[in-house]
Amino acid sequence: MQDSRNLKEKIHRINNKGYKAYQDLKGEYDFGHYQLFIDHVQGDPFASPSSLRVQVKQKRAKFPAVFFQDKPRKIALCDYLARCFEQAVKKFCAGNRGTGKSGLIFIDAGQQQVLERSAIMINSDYVEARFFCGLPARGRTVLGNVAQAMLFQELPKIVDHSLLYDSIKQKELAEHVYLAEDQEFIRESLPEQGLVAFVADGSVLPRRSGVSDLPLTRGVIPFMSPPSLMVSFKTPNHGQIKGMGIPQGVTLIVGGGFHGKSTLLHALERGVYNHLPADGREWVITIKEAVKIRAEEGRRVEKVDISPFINNLPFGQDTRRFSTENASGSTSQAANIIEALEVGCKLLLIDEDTSATNFMIRDGRMQALVSKEKEPITPFLDQVRPLYEEQGVSSILVIGGSGDYLDVADQVIMMNEYKPVDVSREAKEICQNYPALRTPERGKGFGKMEARVPFPGSFDPQRGRKTKVGAKGLDLVQFGRYQIDLDDVEQLVDPSQTRAIADIIYYAWKKYFDGKRSLSEAISCIENDLDQYGLDVISPYKEKNGDYARPRSFEIAAAINRLRSLDII
Repeated sequence: MQDSRNLKEKIHRINNKGYKAYQDLKGEYDFGHYQLFIDHVQGDPFASPSSLRVQVKQKRAKFPAVFFQDKPRKIALCDYLARCFEQAVKKFCAGNRGTGKSGLIFIDAGQQQVLERSAIMINSDYVEARFFCGLPARGRTVLGNVAQAMLFQELPKIVDHSLLYDSIKQKELAEHVYLAEDQEFIRESLPEQGLVAFVADGSVLPRRSGVSDLPLTRGVIPFMSPPSLMVSFKTPNHGQIKGMGIPQGVTLIVGGGFHGKSTLLHALERGVYNHLPADGREWVITIKEAVKIRAEEGRRVEKVDISPFINNLPFGQDTRRFSTENASGSTSQAANIIEALEVGCKLLLIDEDTSATNFMIRDGRMQALVSKEKEPITPFLDQVRPLYEEQGVSSILVIGGSGDYLDVADQVIMMNEYKPVDVSREAKEICQNYPALRTPERGKGFGKMEARVPFPGSFDPQRGRKTKVGAKGLDLVQFGRYQIDLDDVEQLVDPSQTRAIADIIYYAWKKYFDGKRSLSEAISCIENDLDQYGLDVISPYKEKNGDYARPRSFEIAAAINRLRSLDII
């Protein structure tokens, strides 16, 4: 490891030279109180910024081991430190100076969710921050004086104010860590109480806008549980937390338009993740096996057994191994459900607004007009109870227009001006007084999920002569010649998850897609590797990656299933 003075001399030497001269800075440097690693240097000012790391020994950082003694606490600690680093950058970094991204320092600190990330690493020996730096230039000429200011004046202040226990807000850190621990405690406790979700009293569910995940601050109506659904959890750090428990089974969320039905469902779909203090949804907790399902016209489907929902298609198409390049609303929604079940889904979250009508319901008049022999679709209405009774898969559905679902519901929650009311008894009385005109249409049973084995040759990361694997924002993965559209995979919340998914597919192709393992088995192997080795295991490069966030197995599977070259053996 070189002395920091060597770095200063190099910067002085390359001042006013061409941008490629920055490559000389790669290496490891001792700054006394911390070590600086310059792992990757960008090719020009407009390219992806350079990758750097700083390591502070625990002798100086002094973070108590109690904050990283187990995984939930460690994830929360790393999340908090990344946010501290980001705030210190805003305070001490002078910002853009020069061409392109010149002069910028930034770290992948996340949004409202607390996710496992690669931006901060911590153990008993050191704390490490992985960040990005736009090495400064005017045109393509090195601005050595600005680079020196960034690395020798601004960075030391950022490190001192974000990576030392004595310099951060210790009570705030403790609350951040202990809240995440209690959120995880409730999530793990839900099945023991026969529940699939929990919404604490006082929660603020609405967001500021359709493009903001921040809590609404004006005109807020705090959530208050109906007495009949009130449950309580005695958490390790926050004492008793009371609120609405949603039992296993079939639950309907009903109510008039604009009264908060979809808002509640959206909060529940995000409840698979822990949230920041004061987010408003920090005590909205859903079991980790919950998957949001919707129709997705135009997606590709590859050999999925949708026969529990769809049979007897024209021209004798086999729905036990159904494939299409352009799925309809109903076939896409059926495939989305089966693919989720394949990797362990235990709770379906469905909003009728984003569902295919003919997949969800077929009323009595339509049954009379179009006989069952002429209708290949068995509506979800007739399969939602078998899903629960035979497979143990619960459903929470937003229903505003189909009263036939009242016949199959265990619980009915009415949202009235953002206030939940338990109307389960009234719903049962209505069913008795106004019997359904339709005839139940029991389709094929679900049985054991058939294993789908990917053909290794259907994964080609090459585009031309180059390997092309990466992500573009939240909703798009580039894998070789193909783009994977994830716009309708609604539980992806961070572009860093999408970046991880891209490299996970490449990792799985190299290591686990051998023509023998099923898709679910391969994903289980990936999950085990991530648990054992962390997010670094999926990186195709030697350099440490600082902008991964861990995706769930369901979103990994969703991306693989949407790869247009996928071939199932």
